[in-house]
Amino acid sequence: MVEPPLHFNFVRDVMDRWASERPEAVALWVVDSPGGHEQRFSFRQLAESSRRAASFFARQGIRRGDRVLVVLPRVPQWWLAMLGLIRLGAVPIPGTALLTAKDIRLRAEAAEAGAIITDSDGAAKTGDFRGIRICVNAADAAAAKDGWKDFDAGLRAADPGFDPEPTHSDAPGIIYFTSGTTGHPKMVVHTQASYGLGHRVTGQLWLDLKPGDVLWTISDTGWAKAAWSSFFGPWQMGACVFTLGAGGKFEPVTALQTLAQYPITTWCAPPTALRMIVREDLSAWRFPHLRHCVSAGEPLNAEVLNAWRSATGLTIYEGYGQTESVVLVGNFRSLGHEVRPGWMGRATPGFELAVLDELLREVPDGEEGELAVRIAPCRPVGLFREYWHNPAENAGRFCGDWYLTCDRVIRDAEGYFRFVGRADDVIKSSGYRIGPFEVESALVEHPTVLEAGVVGVPDGVRGQIVKAFVVLRKEFAPSDALRAELQDHCKRVTAPYKYPREVEFVASLPKTISGKTRHAELRQRAQP
Repeated sequence: MVEPPLHFNFVRDVMDRWASERPEAVALWVVDSPGGHEQRFSFRQLAESSRRAASFFARQGIRRGDRVLVVLPRVPQWWLAMLGLIRLGAVPIPGTALLTAKDIRLRAEAAEAGAIITDSDGAAKTGDFRGIRICVNAADAAAAKDGWKDFDAGLRAADPGFDPEPTHSDAPGIIYFTSGTTGHPKMVVHTQASYGLGHRVTGQLWLDLKPGDVLWTISDTGWAKAAWSSFFGPWQMGACVFTLGAGGKFEPVTALQTLAQYPITTWCAPPTALRMIVREDLSAWRFPHLRHCVSAGEPLNAEVLNAWRSATGLTIYEGYGQTESVVLVGNFRSLGHEVRPGWMGRATPGFELAVLDELLREVPDGEEGELAVRIAPCRPVGLFREYWHNPAENAGRFCGDWYLTCDRVIRDAEGYFRFVGRADDVIKSSGYRIGPFEVESALVEHPTVLEAGVVGVPDGVRGQIVKAFVVLRKEFAPSDALRAELQDHCKRVTAPYKYPREVEFVASLPKTISGKTRHAELRQRAQP
């Protein structure tokens, strides 16, 4: 990974280049629903719109370095606003449209946000926010409030030739709030270069994109995965970003219809969505353009990978990273990596990764430890700058020559990494260390199980025991007999000491916006 130049701005240096080299190529393709209304934007149109948006924002009083909440669903204005803010040098803070009024207030206060960009639904939740207020589709009656500026009208009237000064590559470029196991969400600060330039490896190696490819990523705009695979990564490679609908509940049949109907070449979906999709009759579908599939967000069960490959002939290439980074570990098709079910892949070129013990010593291959990224003597470009206003978290995560991920992994002799669990999620029972993913994977192999979440609960004899929260497929009902059957199943397919001594059937699992299971919430539920 190359050192960033003194000045870098993703919109000026990447989007403007594609607007010059491939001006009429489709860069953004937004479809309301399969066969429904759609909008397409070329690289030329996005470059012009980003200048208009930057001009409009500047006229409203937004300045370089100002932090701006962007709370919008998957509508074109999200991409246009993000491009305009980045070109201007302001710092977007994406947030999901599912945020409550309390969430928005806390984020605005913590980030000292000077502006918010949202729609009429979001406007109704902003309360007494005193900064600059900009509304998408402000003609809606619900958003016709005093002090709200109309983004769409402002964009049309703005200067298409607006050209702000270049930004420094190490200036703040984007902030994401990321939830921890305890306390309020942390503010992850990326520089203009760390995401804008760093995600080149995400787009090139993991997503395996080229100009002309069409990438669809199932992601909420408030999740950093949208920045990975619906913004920086694909546009670094000159590919087209495809997106479906403004929001709503994920429907597996709709996803399959979309893959069959549109010329999508590359697809990224979280394991939560894939687990639902492989329960459908995949033999009824054909995807003539699809060539590359990837997944991230949490470990992918081998059963899901095998079911998809058996039905489609396509392999799912898993990747690992954090809000704090670009892709750190991956199964890279372009590098000829073999996909091993249950293993995340190898280290991304440009990153030196290690598996460390509590004293920051490397552990032997095959032993569990914490995944760490070397930051000295050379800090990799694709790593965030800091947790803003959080010196305690910075001190705990940047230790000596390393950034500590708080993720427990195992590395084998060939350099493949296997995810064990978040440091706080690993279960310690009778001297054994048990990764929740191992037990969850065993459970979802059973034909009655749709999803499972596994945590440790206190036990006076063993320290902790394994408890499983199980969501059954709709055609099955909970029973004591099924509970015992699932326990016996786990003893057969994994080490017997890992089986869940407690099994609770639930209607659903608590999830983050990105679709990850909230193990911390399950631990709270499991407390006696």
